[in-house]
Amino acid sequence: MRLEVDATTIPTDAPESDGTLEWDSTTIVVVRAHDDGQTGIGYTYCDRAAAELVRSTLANCVQEDVRASWLAMNAAVRNTGRPGIASCAISAVDQALWDLKARRLGISLAELLGPAHDGVPIYGSGGFCSYTRDRLQEQLGDWVASGISRVKMKLGRDPERDPARLDAAREAIGDDVELFVDANGAFGPKEALAWAERYALEWGVSWFEEPVSSGDLEGMRFVRDRAPLEVAAGEYAYTPEDVRNIVGCVDVLQLDVTRCLGITGFLDVANAFPVDVSAHCAPAISAHVFCAVNRLRHLEYFHDHVRIERMLFDGVPEPAGGVLRPDRSRPGNGLELKVREVARWAS
Repeated sequence: MRLEVDATTIPTDAPESDGTLEWDSTTIVVVRAHDDGQTGIGYTYCDRAAAELVRSTLANCVQEDVRASWLAMNAAVRNTGRPGIASCAISAVDQALWDLKARRLGISLAELLGPAHDGVPIYGSGGFCSYTRDRLQEQLGDWVASGISRVKMKLGRDPERDPARLDAAREAIGDDVELFVDANGAFGPKEALAWAERYALEWGVSWFEEPVSSGDLEGMRFVRDRAPLEVAAGEYAYTPEDVRNIVGCVDVLQLDVTRCLGITGFLDVANAFPVDVSAHCAPAISAHVFCAVNRLRHLEYFHDHVRIERMLFDGVPEPAGGVLRPDRSRPGNGLELKVREVARWAS
């Protein structure tokens, strides 16, 4: 079996920021596993260093059995450091191996994983702190017009500006659409709780993501236990231990299949705890994998990732009625890499 890996950095369509970070590009690392005339595809959103780790270390661990490969990759990065870049690299390779297996069998990845659902409800995600009022309203309003009944915006970078931004958001989406907010860890626990009470009372916000740093488990639990809305986190859970630690601190657990040790690691934890699970980003692959989650809540239809996946892959599923359904008529994850497009952005 041979692995091929590409790291492609694509500029955002406008400068973006959240409560704690600013960026103007996004890097996607795509792994292709070639064997016996078939090719499986996996990917992660990560630094280019993940591609080098695939080439230098993980390619030597791949074997016929997917779980055996996963175990070998985990063992190989012991001294490298498993959370972070190594987990993302493992995730991309593991996805490619599962995709290859499904293609060999001639079935969709969703069918191979054993679906509990035929599709995943989505919420529109963007609303960056860097957006103008007009852009914020346009983006959120377009999602609602397309049939999506939940939208999420970023806040916390300049908290005193947020009430006006929330007014604009609610004006654009109306009173019947669920409004989510994401601080990306911008607040301390008491400050987050004070804002949570205002968000819920004044703007009908029902979901507060990462009110404090996801590493502050006690602070997360403090807000969760007192806030009049749901608290969510988990996108930076890279290992099963990370997931175990955060479960008791949130109302809804977020998991990212491009970070959480791939499909193999994800399947080990996603149905293991009595908590609802929401898919974090990467909608083209998440649509397949999260259909296998028993307590599925929804999937983050993230502006950057939707744009990049449409640019780089053929076969990307499109939402209908606020639900993203994997195309089960196509083998594997249904994606085909646009090699020329990858080369264009790599140059």
